Amino acid sequence: MKEAKRVKWGLISTGWIAEKFAADLSHASNGELYAVASRTIESADKFAKQFNIPKAYGSYEELLADPEVDVVYIGTPHPMHKENILSALHAGKSVLCEKPVTMNSAELEEVLAVAKEKQLFFMEAMWTRYLKPIRQVREWLAEGKIGDVLLVKAEFGFRMEWDPNHRLLNPELGGGALLDAGIYPVSFASMIFGPNPERMASTAHIGETGVDEQFSIMLSYSEGRTAMLNGAIRLGLPNDAFIQGTKGYIHIPRFLFSDSATLYVDGEEPVVIKDDREFAGYAYEAEEVGRCLQEGLLESPVMTWEESLGIMRLLDQARGQWGLRYEADDNTKG
Repeated sequence: MKEAKRVKWGLISTGWIAEKFAADLSHASNGELYAVASRTIESADKFAKQFNIPKAYGSYEELLADPEVDVVYIGTPHPMHKENILSALHAGKSVLCEKPVTMNSAELEEVLAVAKEKQLFFMEAMWTRYLKPIRQVREWLAEGKIGDVLLVKAEFGFRMEWDPNHRLLNPELGGGALLDAGIYPVSFASMIFGPNPERMASTAHIGETGVDEQFSIMLSYSEGRTAMLNGAIRLGLPNDAFIQGTKGYIHIPRFLFSDSATLYVDGEEPVVIKDDREFAGYAYEAEEVGRCLQEGLLESPVMTWEESLGIMRLLDQARGQWGLRYEADDNTKG
C-alpha cells in the first residue's frame, strides 16, 4: 500500500503550550512541524531554531498564506481563539485549537458554521482523550466492565502564586479556573455521560480580580447518574478521577496527565494499565488529526463538534449561575 502523506503542521503561537505541542510532534507518526508564526519574526525565528522548524513567519497571515501548510495548531490566549480560527478557516486551513476552543458557545457556533461551509476539518485540542490510559478506560466502559456507571468524580486544581496581572487572574485574557483548569473535569464527565445533563448546580469563589479562583459543579443526568467536578487555580487538588459503577469502579490518578488507570471489579483482582511514554502525550491528538485528514473527515469521532459545543454551553451555564461575564459575552448573543 502507498504510504499516506505526512501532514505538515503550522503553529500559531510561540507560548509555553505551543512549546509542549512542538516538542511532542516529533513523536507523531503521521505529521511533521513545517512552519511557525508569531507576532514578531524574532520570536518565530527563535522558536523555529529550538524545534528545527523549516519556516518561520513574523505574522499569522504569512503562515496562513503558505500553501504547504496542511493544518494549523492554535495556542494563543483564549480571547484570540475565535479570530485566529476564523482567519485559518477562511484561508482554507484545517484547525486544531487549544481549549477552551472559544470564550463562549456563541463564538463556537460561529466557528462551526464556517468550518461546515468551507468543508474543513476542525477540532478542539482536548489532548487527554488520546492518552493510552484514557483510551483503555473508554474500552472498559464500552465492555461494561463496571456495570452501569452512576457516579463520576473528577478534579483539576493547582495553587498559583498571587499575581493579578497573570493571564489566569486577568478577566481581559479570559482568566479563571473554569475555562483553564475546569474544562478538563467537565470534558471528562462529558466523555462518559455526554454533554447534556438534566440539571446543573454549581458554586464558585470569585476573587479580587473578578474571575473564579475555584468552583464546584454537580451535574445530574437521567437514571440517577451524577458527576461531581471541581477546579481551582489558587488551590492545589489531588487531581484524580473516579468512575463508579454497579459492579466496580475505575481510578485514574492525576487523570489530566494520566500514565495509569486501575480497574476494580467486585470479586476480582485489580487490573492496572500503565503508559511508559517518554513524552507528554500531545503527539496522540496530533496523530488523530492526521488520521482524520488522511481519511477526509471534517471532525474527530473522539472529540466531535457537537460535544465541544455542548461542553461550551455547560461552561456558559455555570458562569451564568455565578454572574461571571467576559467582554466576549457582551460582543455576542447571550
